[in-house]
Amino acid sequence: MEKSKQKEELINEFLSGGAGGALKNLKKFRELMVRYDCAIREVRTKFEVLNEELSFRTSRNPIESISSRIKSPESIVEKLARQGNPLTVDSVKENLNDVAGIRVICSFIDDIYRVADMLAQQDDITVIEIKDYIRKPKLNGYRSYHMIVEVPVFFSDSKQVTRVEIQIRTVAMDFWASLEHQMKYKKSAADRPDIAAELKSCAEVIAATDARMQGIRKRIEKLESEL
Repeated sequence: MEKSKQKEELINEFLSGGAGGALKNLKKFRELMVRYDCAIREVRTKFEVLNEELSFRTSRNPIESISSRIKSPESIVEKLARQGNPLTVDSVKENLNDVAGIRVICSFIDDIYRVADMLAQQDDITVIEIKDYIRKPKLNGYRSYHMIVEVPVFFSDSKQVTRVEIQIRTVAMDFWASLEHQMKYKKSAADRPDIAAELKSCAEVIAATDARMQGIRKRIEKLESEL
């Protein structure tokens, strides 16, 4: 109960313009969220165009699906507070890279690197950070390819460069990550090393399956090219 009250106080402070008047009003915050929403549309469109192009060139779609989200005010405030950053609009822009997020699900591992490289080469995209959790998985077995990029968003009177977090993974990686995310917050699963070990083992099996499926696809493509 106390934790919920603290969270509510932080959110009220953030949205009301408390903490020294850094956040003037709710309108300013909403304007920032519009920027992030538009940035998501820009990057999403780029992936859709790449998928269409690669589909034409290779006769298959490397991207299975694209989803997006914007962090809620609650999540934004919690992260700023957890990091010890000011609860202001400027602090959101300066300190948080994942307010706007896009998840791209690919068919195969090499598709991940292909679409990521093609996006990075576009002259209006600036890559800020890359974390390759496919080649170097997290200790719990998590695998995905993360990018922080900046993209210009054009409005009637200005150009606003905005950051977007991109996660690119295979269907199998996404399946594991989604289930692991659900289960790790269950109280019954907390502090159970046997469950953590089992999840990691599943992640390794899934990774091996991804690699085998990619190998099968390449063999099929080779056979087709020899016909």
